[in-house]
Amino acid sequence: MLIRLEEPRDYSAVYAVNSDAFETAAEANLVEALRKEADAVISMVAEEKGKIVGHIMFSPVTISGNADLKLMGLAPMAVTPKHQGKGIGSNLVKAGLEKCKEYGFGAVFVLGHTWFYPRFGFLPCARYGIQCEYDVPEDVFMVLELKPDYLQGACGTIKFHPAFKDV
Repeated sequence: MLIRLEEPRDYSAVYAVNSDAFETAAEANLVEALRKEADAVISMVAEEKGKIVGHIMFSPVTISGNADLKLMGLAPMAVTPKHQGKGIGSNLVKAGLEKCKEYGFGAVFVLGHTWFYPRFGFLPCARYGIQCEYDVPEDVFMVLELKPDYLQGACGTIKFHPAFKDV
């Protein structure tokens, strides 16, 4: 399996992966909107035997009162149903987090499964005094500091790109 940055030739396959992995096309449409509207998007694919079977995207987020922090939001992450359970999602997360570090981001936020993301070091945002702009359970809103103590003293509300409101 090869994990690499997404290229324009991958767009239709990435749309298909996200459509297959989720109940609706909302996440696939989110990917398209973020590509067009968000700055500094990191989008990666998992390729197996020349076919795109997984995708992950990171886009910038902001925290109220802390505009100088370089932060990313992880979403969406998708693996085609017949390729799930083979570690592809985990490999995408690891590769994506490394790319975020390489690009100088200090922390990554996610709204996700409590049985999946903590294995990468994600912790509930409530520990940092950070809230989500959406009304979600505390345990599903998590953060991973890519730089030690990056969020020290930072509290407030995380704002995602406006395209997330359609999901």
